[in-house]
Amino acid sequence: MSILLYELVGADAARPFSPHCWKARMALAHKGLGFATVPVPFTEVPTVEDGFATIVPVIRDGDHRVADSFAIAEYLDAAYPDRPTLFGGEGGRALSRFVESWTQRTIHPFVSTSRALVSIHDSLAEPDRVYFRQTREKVFGKPLEEVVVGDEARLEEFGKKLNPLRSLLEKQAFLGGDTPLFADYIVFGAFQWLRVVTPWQVLEAKDPVAAWFERCLDLHGGEGRKVSAAA
Repeated sequence: MSILLYELVGADAARPFSPHCWKARMALAHKGLGFATVPVPFTEVPTVEDGFATIVPVIRDGDHRVADSFAIAEYLDAAYPDRPTLFGGEGGRALSRFVESWTQRTIHPFVSTSRALVSIHDSLAEPDRVYFRQTREKVFGKPLEEVVVGDEARLEEFGKKLNPLRSLLEKQAFLGGDTPLFADYIVFGAFQWLRVVTPWQVLEAKDPVAAWFERCLDLHGGEGRKVSAAA
């Protein structure tokens, strides 16, 4: 029986966009495990697996249910040790926590205050649009359209913040070295989030980060390319 992966989607059930769900999807593909996806809009997240979690991704693997992308990766490495490792050992798992923290403090804040924010809203079905706008505007204290003003001006500074990542990828193909590890999927999920929701190009073609992202899109039979870029 295939593993079930619950993914966040908008009005188009075939276009999952959550960076965390993409981490889980790539982890499953990395392990070579068969899985089926279950599309979940924002307002139905609390109903997943009879209220098992308040977030997605969630996986069901037989009798096992796991929520949170990092916990899912840890579960997969423990449950399927004979398949390609996601962490390469305890040290890699600990370093992946650092990568997760860096990504959520560097890439996610930029994406979530850029034009992607409005694009996500516009991609949702009506009940989810209401929920998304209300919850996000409560956090930001102003309309979504005002939050994203000036994102083009912030792009240069965002690019500078990628220099640690850029420097590493000038020397090796993946964060994991010659082959990817879960750390790669953590960062990949953030850029895939942008790719799926907006055609805005934040990386120049010559950027080592852009070249790495293209390599990630090609991994595991092109898993990342199964959802086309926003037009």
